[in-house]
Amino acid sequence: MLYSITTGRLYTGIAVDSERRLLEHNGLGRKGAKATRRGRPWRIVRVETHENKSLALKREAVIKKMTRAKKLILCGLSA
Repeated sequence: MLYSITTGRLYTGIAVDSERRLLEHNGLGRKGAKATRRGRPWRIVRVETHENKSLALKREAVIKKMTRAKKLILCGLSA
């Protein structure tokens, strides 16, 4: 999960290489989600590993349905 240092927003997504993906979200690579162009710079606040892409996508869906307060607690940030 990413946290925007400038806006305080949270972003949830999946990636094989979280460090490379963070660079892309911060504009240092060829790709980056449209949702993260605003709010740079981003920092990683939570990383989970899963056995396969299917499980990762299912977990992503669960996290995206959480309230902001629950996401902040999950990341160890104050709610």
